[in-house]
Amino acid sequence: MRCRWTPDALRARLRAWSVLNTVAGPVPVRTAIDVIAEAATPDEAVSAAEHSNPDVVLMDLQFGAHAAMTGADATRRIRALDAAPYVLVLTNYDSDADILGAVEAGASGYLLKDAPPHELAAAVRAAAAGESALAPVIASRLLSRMRAPEASLSSREMQVLELVAAGHSNTDIATELFVSETTVKSHLAHIFTKLAVTSRTAAVSAARQCGILR
Repeated sequence: MRCRWTPDALRARLRAWSVLNTVAGPVPVRTAIDVIAEAATPDEAVSAAEHSNPDVVLMDLQFGAHAAMTGADATRRIRALDAAPYVLVLTNYDSDADILGAVEAGASGYLLKDAPPHELAAAVRAAAAGESALAPVIASRLLSRMRAPEASLSSREMQVLELVAAGHSNTDIATELFVSETTVKSHLAHIFTKLAVTSRTAAVSAARQCGILR
């Protein structure tokens, strides 16, 4: 099974001792979250994700001025691994740029560190099941952004996005919609702008997080 978890045994990968204490202490025992590794740098996080075979990685976004990469960078690398684990961002940073950057990198969810234990446990379970796990305030901000006039997608853009989500190439989409590949690329450029992303994968992820794609 892709998610490799049961209610009785859920392996969670933690970024740092501060997160470890937040999760391993207050989370009720009945949640059965098993912490199998921890790391203090993005490089360690990527390595541990590759070798510890976790179901979920809890990832902060900032690791200090001397870190070689950010949490979003590490998330992108982790999600590119074979049999990649899901990544749940757990951080103090909640700017639009942080949120969208994490979503674009492939994060399945986004929580703030002041989230209550039961909310964190539920988010880990949701992420392990391949579902979105957004803090209410984060979900509200994403929805507000998507509902802005400049973010509304046209019916044709929605068709293109749905075909992208189904795994079709630009050439396939052009054939399906009886348009040129240049037109498809133009639609994608408009979609990227409206969703504030820079890639096909990020566009699909952002649209799903906001509920405009199932």
